[in-house]
Amino acid sequence: MELISVNVGGPREVEWHGRRVRTSIWKAPVAGRVRVEGVNLAGDRQSDLSVHGGPDKAVYAYPSEHYAHWRREIAGFDLPWGVFGENLTVTGLLETAVRIGDHLQIGSAEFRVTQPRLPCFKLGIRFNHDAMVQQFFESGRTGFYLAIVREGEVGQGDAITHTPADADSGTVADLFALYGDKAPDRNRLARAVALPGLSESWRDHFLQQLESLDL
Repeated sequence: MELISVNVGGPREVEWHGRRVRTSIWKAPVAGRVRVEGVNLAGDRQSDLSVHGGPDKAVYAYPSEHYAHWRREIAGFDLPWGVFGENLTVTGLLETAVRIGDHLQIGSAEFRVTQPRLPCFKLGIRFNHDAMVQQFFESGRTGFYLAIVREGEVGQGDAITHTPADADSGTVADLFALYGDKAPDRNRLARAVALPGLSESWRDHFLQQLESLDL
């Protein structure tokens, strides 16, 4: 398990379907050591804090293994590290193996896995194609968000130490599948709500679904 690339970027305004949109989805690799503190990496900033960033979504990680799939799916589009808006491009950490609440030690910083990523329309802006949002969702290649447990520094080439959460904790892939389930199972919802490492927004979503079953 290794950190392949550290990617940061700030807000920019772009034209999209006749209107100005502010977005920070453009991330670019940076060399050297990068400070991890507060709810960001140094040099990185989110544009819309109502849906991005914050303690539960401080850092976004994406498996480098998925790039081969996307190079086949969208041939001819340049795919540098960070193109999916991820801060950390990693290897050896797939959604089917990473669990909610897992801890990752990278460099001198420590992170906790909090939730899968749900794509918004800005991914379509980055790829200049609205359908990319649905394509990304259907692929299940979501990556995952991280909370910062301990501040420190990270850099390209750092080894990643993966400390799994409790074996009963759902994987990132499990939680994403449950989110998209049109008729979710009550027991699965209850287990998701009880996960100590899950982000508050996803916990609230599953709790609302659970409560709706009682109406």
